[in-house]
Amino acid sequence: MNAASIGTIIKDSTANPAPLGLMGFGMTTIMLSLHNAGLIPLGAAILSMGIFFGGIAQTIAGLMEWKKGNTFGMTVFTSFGFFWLIVVAILLAPVTGMAGTEAPEAMAVLFFLWGLFAAYLTIGTIGTNRVTQMVFVALSTVLFLLAAAEVLASADVKALAGYLGVLAGAGAVYSAMGQVLNETLGRELVPMFKVNRAAKKNAEKSAAE
Repeated sequence: MNAASIGTIIKDSTANPAPLGLMGFGMTTIMLSLHNAGLIPLGAAILSMGIFFGGIAQTIAGLMEWKKGNTFGMTVFTSFGFFWLIVVAILLAPVTGMAGTEAPEAMAVLFFLWGLFAAYLTIGTIGTNRVTQMVFVALSTVLFLLAAAEVLASADVKALAGYLGVLAGAGAVYSAMGQVLNETLGRELVPMFKVNRAAKKNAEKSAAE
């Protein structure tokens, strides 16, 4: 063994930050989606969740994913952490005098761009698990529906986005709970419906033959 081949192996013993990011995203999404569905009013509860749990906590989870070398997790949690901070800033701008009420056209573009972002992230969920896939498909659809609601000035479309948003948020909460409980108990108590990559590759190989 020469000196060039000697190295130090560092074992990553840090905690899994994904449940924190998922719970921050999921619970905040449920709260705002219930408002969009017309079931609860917009107030301090939703805004506080958007700033602290959906915004700051989710961003912290993203930075922790960066430390673990997880590009997908870092991109998702950091981006959507700031997404919630952007949403809260838009809602508070008229109240604080920072800006007036945002034009529907601008909000439509905002939601559409984030919908595209979520849609391409959905591709990254291939090979993970069905719960994560469901969350991202639902999230992409919600953002596109919110863009359509702004363009059409439709309360019905916004309400539909709200109900679907509750589903997306619930999926994220389920995923967070599953990861925490399964890791803590050392067994799959909460089914995550993982994609069997080996079986998928074998099926593709058989189809090609």
